Amino acid sequence: MIAKPPQLVFDLPHRPSLGGDDFLVADCNRDAVLWVDAWPDWPAPFLCLYGPAACGKTHLAAVWQQRSQAQILGPADLDHWNEDLLTQPARWLIDDVAAIIGRRETEENLFHLYNHCKSTGGTLLITAPTPPGQWSFVVADLASRLRSCPAVAIGKPDDHLLAGVMLKLFSDRQLRIAPDVIDYIVPRLERSFAAIVTLVEQLDHLSLSRGRAVTVPMARQVLDAWVAPDLFTAP
Repeated sequence: MIAKPPQLVFDLPHRPSLGGDDFLVADCNRDAVLWVDAWPDWPAPFLCLYGPAACGKTHLAAVWQQRSQAQILGPADLDHWNEDLLTQPARWLIDDVAAIIGRRETEENLFHLYNHCKSTGGTLLITAPTPPGQWSFVVADLASRLRSCPAVAIGKPDDHLLAGVMLKLFSDRQLRIAPDVIDYIVPRLERSFAAIVTLVEQLDHLSLSRGRAVTVPMARQVLDAWVAPDLFTAP
């Protein structure tokens, strides 16, 4: 393990998730983490984690899924309803409900699943980009149930969390990072975990190809090569 410079150590709590990654806790996700930690003592059978793309809601949902051993349901599972679903443990995860809301038959199946959770003491966790109050429901009964249940927001990562995640990823790859590199990257980086992962991967590749430590000029080269926030090209 390569020691990190003292001024770059961030006191961010973490927990394991599927795949062995760490989930770091910061102000932008603290409330959501508290809700996940409170399971199974939720006041309702349903919880929605919502926030912008790449804010970490899928990652946190995976932490809960591992802990609860919930079954993961996709749109196809609700499109083609099978009563056998109700014979399985009453814990389910639906990641990104956007593909479900607005379709009557699928919403009716989701309503059926919700009622089953409520009657059996089960749990349904859903992730979405917006809270239930902004979903365009077709089934009124489903709308009234979900809009009355807890929903907790996850915000985009702040500078503190971005730096902490970068340090962890660089450390995992045994890359020594000087403070000036982090100071250069953070204010110029897209506020998403996907951007951090891509940046670290590209800097690792560049560092190996040149046989030297990651430097500010390397970081500048990689960032300059990103033509658009969601379009990453190799340096």
